[in-house]
Amino acid sequence: MIRRLCVAALVLPLLPAAAQAAAELPFARVVLQGLDKVTARIQRFEVPVGGMVRFGTLEIRAEACYETPPVEPPESAAFLVVDAVDPGRPVTRAFSGWMFASSPSLSALEHPVYDVWVLDCAEPLPEGASPDDPSPSLRELPPGLLRPNSE
Repeated sequence: MIRRLCVAALVLPLLPAAAQAAAELPFARVVLQGLDKVTARIQRFEVPVGGMVRFGTLEIRAEACYETPPVEPPESAAFLVVDAVDPGRPVTRAFSGWMFASSPSLSALEHPVYDVWVLDCAEPLPEGASPDDPSPSLRELPPGLLRPNSE
């Protein structure tokens, strides 16, 4: 009886982790939306993973884009690096990190003129594939990043 309790005590904490073992799905493009706060203009645009796009005075580089599998609650997350390139000033890092489509305020770009947020990922990559020429600054997606911890 004590042996069964010990085994149960060792195995039960592992069950939520095993349930979360499904891998996030990598994508080749990040779908973003930007707001120019001065003109109130909204623009939707895509960035290839490993590529860069300009929005106003911002340079936005997409390092990764992942979504949960179709059997999970929907979530998209992208690792973005955003630099402010203002004329006559040195380039400054405005944002670097993961942005989540379902929680744009969780890790938001703080800029006086522009807002940028993730809408979705596009162009799923084949299983086991990764984007061409990934950036050396790309950090691995932490396990279960897109799924809330069930503990």
